Amino acid sequence: MDKLTKIAVVSLGCAKNQVDAELMMAHLAERGCTFVEEPGLSDITILNTCGFITAAKEEAIEWLNELITLKNEGTIKKIVVTGCLSERYREEFEKEYPEVDAVVGIGKNHHIAEIIDEMRQSDTQIARYGTKEGHQMEGDRILTTLPHYAYLRIADGCDNCCSYCAIPQIRGRYRSRPLENIVEEARGLAECGVRELVIIAQDTTRYGLDLYQELRLPKLLKELCKIEKLKWIRILYAYPERVTDELIDVIASEEKIVKYLDIPIQHCDGEILKRMNRKGDEESLRSLIKKLREKIPGITLRTTFITGFPGETEEQFNRLGEFAEEMKFERMGCFSFSEEEGTPAAGFSNQVDEDEREHRKEILEEQQDTRVAALYEAMIGQTQEVVVEGYDRYLEHYFGRSAMFAPEIDGMIYFTAPGDKKPRVGEFVQVKLLRVVENNLIGETE
Repeated sequence: MDKLTKIAVVSLGCAKNQVDAELMMAHLAERGCTFVEEPGLSDITILNTCGFITAAKEEAIEWLNELITLKNEGTIKKIVVTGCLSERYREEFEKEYPEVDAVVGIGKNHHIAEIIDEMRQSDTQIARYGTKEGHQMEGDRILTTLPHYAYLRIADGCDNCCSYCAIPQIRGRYRSRPLENIVEEARGLAECGVRELVIIAQDTTRYGLDLYQELRLPKLLKELCKIEKLKWIRILYAYPERVTDELIDVIASEEKIVKYLDIPIQHCDGEILKRMNRKGDEESLRSLIKKLREKIPGITLRTTFITGFPGETEEQFNRLGEFAEEMKFERMGCFSFSEEEGTPAAGFSNQVDEDEREHRKEILEEQQDTRVAALYEAMIGQTQEVVVEGYDRYLEHYFGRSAMFAPEIDGMIYFTAPGDKKPRVGEFVQVKLLRVVENNLIGETE
């Protein structure tokens, strides 16, 4: 490959997809490629797509149309599509987008350099897929996060088979990475300056069940906590039925594990959860949340809900709203139900009107905004440890995250730094919280 080849990588969707992009970038860097941030400055643009829900697919297609325009104008030479959308809609991409020069499934990500070499010598579109199980999760990465934090993927695929979700079709069965490999990668990241690890998988709490016939997340966390240079370890995507007493005890006792847990609950009504093919009911969820708050004082809980699932009555939706209000989740994401082809829920009767799904979502989001405002007001006067992530020249404030803010999803704390010392990105500073402006915490360093 020409060492002067300039490649732009546009990675959409979740952090798991971002890690895929970082692995592909490392393969390309080994072949002498250089990277540019803007597609318009590249020779080749790789669009690493998300295909999870309708909104994600629409975003990917919008990006693709923009890249096709740039190609037709002669600004870029080649377009490569990778990720979940190309894996999910193989033939559709080949037929409907002849302007795309290469379509790559997740099982061939690690051959991206060879595929691009082949593509550059071909006048016709090429497509390479492989098996989902051939998807490689390990290897060198070029981090696209800020230098002080990184995502650490511990597994891929999913065995939960929720009735609304296409991930098992796209990513295949759940596959855990060997524990020692994960720890080795974590040590390498720490040696390179990473201070916060964000643990990710489609279901982090299932980790090890396929490989070791037991849940190994608690043991993995203990091993990661032994890495001297790490400061924060954060857990995302913990399924409620596998948040065990052992896991809770590890989170509570290990200083490096931030007291933050992302638990995608989706709903509280037992009947809807059953039709979602999910475990539990309102009683079990309330019991878990009570236990977490008792065993881990001050924990930040994040969850996600789905509104307008087929058959959701107004009464069931109201119960969900009451549940959210009483549980007082510090963080909440909400999605209106998306009919994903090939999933059981797409064929369920009693589909809720799309406008009503969206309306219910907006109600929950507005209620959450009110709760967050009250939470932040109650925090005024507190001092929190914050990792610096940048400076906003317009606002003339630094910004960063405390332990209760996950990267890229939970916002920032804004603060000034009186005196001559200017905080550096990646530095941990003490910030006294002074006021709330438009649901943003504002403070100053001490």
